[in-house]
Amino acid sequence: MPVADAFRHVDTWVFDLDNTLYPAHSNLFDQVNDRIREYVQKLLNLDAQAAQRVQKDYYHRYGTTLRGLMQEHDISPDGFLEYVHDIDHSHLDPDPRLGEAISALPGRRFILTNGSRRHAEKVAERLGITDHFEDIFDIVAADLLPKPAEATYARFLELHGLNPKASAMFEDLSRNLKVPGDLGMRTVLVVPEGTREVFRESWELEGRTAPHIDFVTDHLTGFLERLLDHNPVSPAPQER
Repeated sequence: MPVADAFRHVDTWVFDLDNTLYPAHSNLFDQVNDRIREYVQKLLNLDAQAAQRVQKDYYHRYGTTLRGLMQEHDISPDGFLEYVHDIDHSHLDPDPRLGEAISALPGRRFILTNGSRRHAEKVAERLGITDHFEDIFDIVAADLLPKPAEATYARFLELHGLNPKASAMFEDLSRNLKVPGDLGMRTVLVVPEGTREVFRESWELEGRTAPHIDFVTDHLTGFLERLLDHNPVSPAPQER
């Protein structure tokens, strides 16, 4: 389906954060990943390899390692979120080209992340895109239930009064686009070249040809620019 036809009806734009709004090769999420492993290692008194196995197992089964730790070990989320997002965000450089593309999208714009609001705010600030979004829906706003849980998308849509059939979602994980696709959202899987070197689990790379994936791109900014070439922002109607 041509980009022009696929996005002509869209008036709401929803973006995942990590490895979507910033490039995977920035090494930012690797820092978060390492902090999660360290947290698990200290909490459960494990060596690094055993902690990583637990981390990835919980991530796969529960959607986030945090959810797994809450279910299996009844931890409080606040300390976890503060610890794992205490990273060096200076690896990110401002991205004015991305900012221009996002700001030109017609309608409302949101960040929907399994991370914390504070982390998302720092990322957006470094990229120079903070003012282009209406809100950040983080893991706390989701009542600590991560994507791909159906209830999380329902909570997000209800909170902001959004019509999924007039919305588009951009994500780096295919499984997190299954529910949006089922709801009628236009879906875009963002998987830049070199992703295989960043992800550690083969299942995270699956699903590029799944029925719920409408488009796959290896360059978010370029894709948005293509989309905008065919979907220009309409001028506001004149008052009569």
